[in-house]
Amino acid sequence: MDRLIVKLQKAGYSVDESVIKDVFFTVEAGELVGLIGENGAGKSTTIKAILGQIPWMEGEIAIHSKDKAYGYVPERPVFYDELTVWEQIEYSGVMREIPNWKERAKELVKTFRVEQFIHQLPQSLSKGTQQKIMLILALLSSPELLIIDEPFIGLDPRATKLLLQMIDVERSKGTGILMCTHVLDTAEKLCDKFILLSNGTMFTQGTLVDLQTKCRQPGGSLLDCFDYLIDEDLHHGLG
Repeated sequence: MDRLIVKLQKAGYSVDESVIKDVFFTVEAGELVGLIGENGAGKSTTIKAILGQIPWMEGEIAIHSKDKAYGYVPERPVFYDELTVWEQIEYSGVMREIPNWKERAKELVKTFRVEQFIHQLPQSLSKGTQQKIMLILALLSSPELLIIDEPFIGLDPRATKLLLQMIDVERSKGTGILMCTHVLDTAEKLCDKFILLSNGTMFTQGTLVDLQTKCRQPGGSLLDCFDYLIDEDLHHGLG
């Protein structure tokens, strides 16, 4: 079953001024989809459209999960200024009316090894620790759809390994994951398929083998395929 269906003819920040167009893809249960593109390609706008944060859109976004709920981890952590880590978690659990949120929170705090930080203000912690807290908040409701924007920025090797383990666990539960990242060597190893954006348009999508076939590079890396295909699209079109 598809966790997410994206059919965006056009979307932008004011009427008739589209930033992205012709972006169509799905994220299935247990599938990890990589959203790939250069800076300014339209990745963030696509995510905002999915989250309902874009003022103008022509198309359809369908989220198939419990109560259409999803977990979201933004590129830059966002916290309430005067709440400690545990108070942030408590506020999220209570306001979102998450059943048994406290037990789930304790489990996640232990999993991400942040017990010593729960009574501190998040702003005083490292970027990697803040990222862990954002992951806890996103996973608190056990979402069936998870959207992660640039998750590896600021993470040390141990935290990165922990994140990768968490992704495996969530996928095994049937969680569909859309991940926006510039870390292509890691995405290549993790993702089931890729959505490639350029200049606000999805110019191709598919598995790594699909991309290798399109660019006639058997065994080519995701970076090699991306470079070839974006040049092909810009200069000749894919047909």
